[in-house]
Amino acid sequence: MTDPLARIAERVRPPAVAVDGHGDWAEAERRLGTPLPEDFKQLVATYGRGDFWGALCLCTPFGDDNPVPLTADLLDDYGPLRDGRPEDYPYPLFPEPGGLLAWAVTESAAHVCWLTEGPPESWPVVIWSRDDDYERFDCGAGAFLDGLTSHRITSELLHHEPELAPWFDPGIPLDHVYVRLGEGPRPYAERQRILREALGPTSDRGDYAYDGQRQDHFAVDGAGWLMTYESAYGHQLRVAFPPADSAEARRAVLAAVELMGCPVKSADTIHGTSSWA
Repeated sequence: MTDPLARIAERVRPPAVAVDGHGDWAEAERRLGTPLPEDFKQLVATYGRGDFWGALCLCTPFGDDNPVPLTADLLDDYGPLRDGRPEDYPYPLFPEPGGLLAWAVTESAAHVCWLTEGPPESWPVVIWSRDDDYERFDCGAGAFLDGLTSHRITSELLHHEPELAPWFDPGIPLDHVYVRLGEGPRPYAERQRILREALGPTSDRGDYAYDGQRQDHFAVDGAGWLMTYESAYGHQLRVAFPPADSAEARRAVLAAVELMGCPVKSADTIHGTSSWA
């Protein structure tokens, strides 16, 4: 690893398996029509497809069912729109010379791009939002993620949780179960403490509070389970987990809920095949 990637890996644990992270780079570069920066190849090999800190999802050129493939499609997608509003497009679009080539995407439909000027190792990063706002960073993909996850780089166009430790969630399918709960005798904060201690160790993924209602998001470290405990849409626990973990997740979550002193009203699968009924 280069130094930026080693620093990223020290603060953001790589997954056990890099989803869509390995394949024939020479063939991928042939299809794209350009060589790619080495730091990006190492990022893909180390992390694969997935979500960095809620901020961006890496595109990779591998995987038959990859929903965010690394492709040179910005010109096809946005060239006709540019013809009508050229003032909104200050940069060319790859494969135009020096054009933008997206290497990551965000939930808010922003593109995290290279500006393909000069040799690949010198390509700067440009963030292009869906509102046609732009930010340029004169560093490569690896140095950009190193700076973002260490707080040395800030962006107005990327949503993330800067007060929380950075994380990476691999792009694997998850089943989603909603466990609807009765109140029990304890207050919300005490119930949440018991829940997280029973499932721990856990990591914060942010929270929301309004008019006495709460949502608290966290991850179960090492398991790849994502949790939301809330009163905002009824008293419930939302659980997301790899399908192979269904039996283990059911046992652990229902045991934790019993310690909370909350009766289980229902456990409904919202997405996936797991059944906790």
